[in-house]
Amino acid sequence: MFLNLRISIPLVLTLQKGRKSVLEEINTTNAPGAVGPLSQAIKVGNLLYVSGQLPIDPATGEFNSEDAIAQADQCLKNLVAIAAAAGTTLANTVKTTVLLTDLGQFAEINKVYAGFFAKPYPARACYEVKALPKGAKVEIEAVIALG
Repeated sequence: MFLNLRISIPLVLTLQKGRKSVLEEINTTNAPGAVGPLSQAIKVGNLLYVSGQLPIDPATGEFNSEDAIAQADQCLKNLVAIAAAAGTTLANTVKTTVLLTDLGQFAEINKVYAGFFAKPYPARACYEVKALPKGAKVEIEAVIALG
């Protein structure tokens, strides 16, 4: 008896010089530039992988607040801007990962988060971490479907 199985294996290819990449970098000045050697987002197929967004105001290059709730709001605004640059919206978000330096603020941050999403809500993971880049209290990354 044979089983009808589908096996999915993630595959990473190293492209040789001169070959066309299937990856498209997405950048916008409406969100802060990447901190380090990374892209704001990468489009591959019908998915957009958005790097973790810090609560940096793109107009000033600085944190908008030291308050974690306000920081979460700015992180999400940055996600909105990057999604728009790729021609999509947060309504198509498949999954987010939220990093907090104080999980005790989860309930309040969740209220801000809920203001950016509607049902069906994206899948989500939330972790408390010891520290985030630049002393941020919140960082949010996303995987968003494209039209």
